[in-house]
Amino acid sequence: MTRSLNGRTAVVTGAGSGIGRAIALRLAEDTAKIAVWDINGEGAAETVRLIEAAGGTAIAITADCSDKAAIHAAAEETRAKLGPIAILVNNAGIAPFTPFMDIDDDLFDKVIHINLRGPYLLTKEVLPDMLAAGWGRVINITSSSVQSGSFAQGHYVSSKGGLMGMTKALALEFAPSGVTFNMVPPGFIDTPMLRAAPIDADAFAQTLPMKRIGKPEDIAAACAYLASEEASYITGQT
Repeated sequence: MTRSLNGRTAVVTGAGSGIGRAIALRLAEDTAKIAVWDINGEGAAETVRLIEAAGGTAIAITADCSDKAAIHAAAEETRAKLGPIAILVNNAGIAPFTPFMDIDDDLFDKVIHINLRGPYLLTKEVLPDMLAAGWGRVINITSSSVQSGSFAQGHYVSSKGGLMGMTKALALEFAPSGVTFNMVPPGFIDTPMLRAAPIDADAFAQTLPMKRIGKPEDIAAACAYLASEEASYITGQT
């Protein structure tokens, strides 16, 4: 089912590949104008090519989505080319596997910087657009590991747990404004990041209810619903 987003402008971070790319493609299908932000400029350009080939509107912006100055510059470019930002999908992140005693302070700080501080800065940058419009959607890509834990990912799970808490807090604070905050924890999804992980993905998939690895499109469909008009009464939810 296609839900019309009426040409609203959506920013999807980390949209140069994997889940982010699938989300960008789906929101474009639902008539949003897409700003594809990624630290990998080539990946971002390819996502834009795919959107345009399908008849959508998109721009590619190479940006470090954890750097305050880069975020502001990317947002200004997005507004100049596509208009005020109405939808934000905080998808960019890293997920290293490191035994706890091998995590040094710099690595812990890096994971928190990208996975938690980045979404904080992004949300703060774009929220004024949404408040002015009386309508907005912030969708944070969290992780099922917040509930289950994940072996050798103490830094990653900590960052995603923080993002979950921030989502719930902002949902309460901004509920009367017409801006919703929700989260999608992908679980076990077939992405370049998963394929690079030190696990046997196909074997692990057999332990899951569906007996298969999820597809990025599965996550994109959930995000499309949360970004839609129909989800206006849903906030602070997983």
